[in-house]
Amino acid sequence: MKAVALREIKKELNTLSTQEIQELCLRLSRFKKENKELLTYLLFESHNESGYIESVKDYMDTEFELINTDSYFYIRKSTRKILRNVKKFIRYSLKKETEVELLLYFCKKLKAFKPSINRSTQLVNMYNRQILLSKKIISSMHEDLQYDYNLMLEDL
Repeated sequence: MKAVALREIKKELNTLSTQEIQELCLRLSRFKKENKELLTYLLFESHNESGYIESVKDYMDTEFELINTDSYFYIRKSTRKILRNVKKFIRYSLKKETEVELLLYFCKKLKAFKPSINRSTQLVNMYNRQILLSKKIISSMHEDLQYDYNLMLEDL
């Protein structure tokens, strides 16, 4: 089965009643965890962006505490998993401020991680890529926000 274009989906949604749209959303949420997470964000978290950012930061804190520090292999694997999930949470929000704040917080946690990431080239490269991505996003923001986030970036 081939997926239909977004424009056609939009037209079809306009013809449906609110009850039918609700049923479609509930059915969609049953199939993938990401669909359910996105609906959760849209319904409950999108009104309070700062609370959402704090909940993702709490998630990062707990995940960084759970990392197995026996070898750098496990550290790299766990940090990639954390970053993958953080990027997923960023996609839900679609706000540049949220993206920068979460990426900078990830970099802060990674830099403060013990044992030091400087012994692993892959971890240093991951850190540097996220810093570069943050700089790129910051450069496209409003000047006042650029100043604030550049101060945070200099601390790293």
